[in-house]
Amino acid sequence: MKMVMPSWFDLMGLSPDAPEDEAGIKKAAESIKALIEHEVKNGIPANRIILGGFSQGGALSLYTALTCPHPLAGIVALSCWLPLHRAFPQAANGMARDMAILQCHGELDPMVPVRFGALTSEKLKSVVPPAKVQFKTYPGVMHSSCPQVSAEEASASPLPLLPPLSPPLQTLPLQEMAAVKEFIEKLLPPI
Repeated sequence: MKMVMPSWFDLMGLSPDAPEDEAGIKKAAESIKALIEHEVKNGIPANRIILGGFSQGGALSLYTALTCPHPLAGIVALSCWLPLHRAFPQAANGMARDMAILQCHGELDPMVPVRFGALTSEKLKSVVPPAKVQFKTYPGVMHSSCPQVSAEEASASPLPLLPPLSPPLQTLPLQEMAAVKEFIEKLLPPI
């Protein structure tokens, strides 16, 4: 399976042993590092920058932050994996050793199975102190970070919406976003 991606880098497959678009991953990471460099030159301290993303964006956030020459505050990685994982921990910049990482993953994710998230979490613990890595899973959540809607909202919308979940599962994506909010607020207290 090769998927040409118009966003960050091409996907050759979605398994831990699939070949990877190394050149594309590194090129995309350099683009993000250039943005970080621009912010640092404009007075934003690197330790007040958090990279984050969902799926491929989360994967790129992990790779970029771990190889960045600046000591960033942290990473929010949602439903993703660590690209070029075989190169780590050696590929990590020493600046990454104190970085906090929050990973959130739906347990029913068919695109990036939660097992890949768990493998990523274990690999990350070889790069940063294990206590700096949080891996949270959410039962009933697929490859999504969007809150579900009620039956009334779904029937009133002209757009196709996700079907409502049963009451115990309705709050899970919101719990994921609450975890992200808490993580960011802890890392970046008001100045």
